[in-house]
Parts: sequence; structure tokens; C-alpha cells
Amino acid sequence: MKKHAKGLAVWIAAILLLLIASIAAGTRERSETVQEAMRDAVLHDINQVSLFGIKDVNPGLISAFLVTAVLFAAALLIRLFVIPRFQYQPGKLQLLLEEAVGLFDNMARGSSPWRCRFMGAYIFAAGSFIFVSTLFELLGLQAVTVHGHSVTLPAPLSDVNAAIAMGTLSYLVILSGGIAGNGVKGIGKTLKEFSLPISMSFRLFGALLSGLLVTELVYYYVSLSFVLPVIVGVLFTLLHALIQAYVLTMLVSLYYGEVSEPAHKLKKS
Repeated sequence: MKKHAKGLAVWIAAILLLLIASIAAGTRERSETVQEAMRDAVLHDINQVSLFGIKDVNPGLISAFLVTAVLFAAALLIRLFVIPRFQYQPGKLQLLLEEAVGLFDNMARGSSPWRCRFMGAYIFAAGSFIFVSTLFELLGLQAVTVHGHSVTLPAPLSDVNAAIAMGTLSYLVILSGGIAGNGVKGIGKTLKEFSLPISMSFRLFGALLSGLLVTELVYYYVSLSFVLPVIVGVLFTLLHALIQAYVLTMLVSLYYGEVSEPAHKLKKS
């Protein structure tokens, strides 16, 4: 008990010291206002990054390329060195992989039992990308803008273009399920949900952007940028990574199962 009390006292003293230092530091002048900083976090029209000297792009595109490369490399390494060593009594890594695959596979089987194999693979890939790309911003990787300033690479889906691409791709997957299950009738069933790609896109964009804007606002003021950003950034990022990966995969599997359900045929007498 004495050790725990002593450790708690040390943590409280450290937090108080940081708070006193932040108050004493006050605010400092910046080259841009908070409105300009938050506007650029949404539109990325100022702090752009050069893509191999070919074109100036949003930092979110660089983040998307890095996340995609990491996922491809991880998938290749797992396939070559981990899966061949699977055993009847699984280890920790094998158990983690089996639980992750089983989670999305069961979601696909429960929502769209008619064509669950493809749907399970897609929602696993989409959920993994959303989860990893959301956690990516915790790394705090830096890039140099075309104007020579340093900028932190954001989560890919905090860019509206990436969110729209994910929502549109998910809608096309749902449309393919309708065509495969019911042909032309499946197209009609899918097109009834014309607002689905918009809602999925802006749900992703709004959720991830809210965390980015709150963190940007906290970092903008020196008096708040010592202890609070760690708590705010980690909580927002973890919460969004879990919730948004689950919400999108659940919605896609539900709509896919609805449109791919084969039409009931009258039994011959």
C-alpha cells in the first residue's frame, strides 16, 4: 500500500509540475490563426506535400500510401512465416489472428449467409485498414510541406477524399452482391439505398475529423499542450479506431446480405 501511495504521489506531483510549467509558459505567437489551422486540417489547401516531385498532394494521401504498404508487408510476412507454423494448440499470435478472422467471418455469416466468403474477406480488409489507419496518427510522423514547414501526417480517413473513396467502394461491393444474388433485380434493390455511400463516407469523415480538430485545437495553445494532448489524442484515436471499424463493417455486411438474398421462388406443386 505504501508503494502504491508513493507512486500515486509522484504522478500527482509530476502532473502539477507540468501544469505549472504550462501556465507559466503562456501562449506564443503563431504564423497562422486557430481558424486557419483548423480550416487546413479539413481542406489541406495550404500544408500540401510534394509526391516525389510530381504533384502537390494532401498529407492524408501520403499516410494512405504508408498504411497500405504496411498492411501489404504484414500480410505477406504473416502468410510466409506465421501461417505455415500454425499448430493445433495455438500460440498467442495464432490465437489473435484466429480471433480477428473469426470476428469478421461470423459477422459476414450472420448478416449475409448466402455469399459470406467474399463478404468476410472484404470487411476484414476494410476493418483492418480503418483500424490501422486511424491508429497511424498516434505515430506522429512528420513530413515537409512545399512551403518548407513541418506537418504531422494525419489519419488517411480524416481526408474527405479518402472517406468518400471508402464509402463508394463499400457501396460498389454491396451492388456486386445484389447483382450476384438477384441479377438485374439486385441492381434495383441496391439503387434504392442511393444515400448509402454518402452516409458511410461522411460518417467516417466526420468521426475521424472531430478527433483531429479537437487535438489540433488543444495543440494550438501552449498552455494546454503538455499533458492534455496525450489523453485527448489516445482516447479519441482508440475510440474512433474501434467504433468506426465496427460500424462500417457491420453496415456493409447487413446491406450486402439484404441485397444478395435470393428471391423466394414458388414451389412446384
